[in-house]
Amino acid sequence: MLKPDSSAPEFILPDENGNDVSLSDLLQNGPLILYFYPADFTPGCTKEACSIRDVHGDIEAVGLQVVGVSPQDGESHERFRKEHKLPFKLLSDTDKVAIKMYDVDGPFGVGVRRVTYLISQGKKIQAALQADVLVNRHTEFIQKAIMLREAAGIRVDDRDRER
Repeated sequence: MLKPDSSAPEFILPDENGNDVSLSDLLQNGPLILYFYPADFTPGCTKEACSIRDVHGDIEAVGLQVVGVSPQDGESHERFRKEHKLPFKLLSDTDKVAIKMYDVDGPFGVGVRRVTYLISQGKKIQAALQADVLVNRHTEFIQKAIMLREAAGIRVDDRDRER
């Protein structure tokens, strides 16, 4: 897992629709919660994705965005998004390029570690969490990021008024 204050590696991965998405593209819209997960439709990954879905409005309200990355292809991601009504992008890393760059490859190259990063628009990792089994810790991590931005007075409508 990459440590806070390190640079977030640039990547280009296809989303669930086959469109290439880079880290730079994503960061144009604000800070990013980038989470890596092992596989679509597994119990832990489904629980994690649905818990993020359930706080997605709060994530957006404080100017954050969220994107998931796993090694499944776009077709699997599209089915997973539709079945669970996920309002955020899922990126396919079938060759584990970003997975390796972000140091979340599983032990001996098998699987993917469950890791969540908070990345600033300046491509700095502000915070990171690895919890392979304790899925709820990832939701708590995201809720803490939301609360910190709310405490700092950051709301999307406030940012829109400044523009």
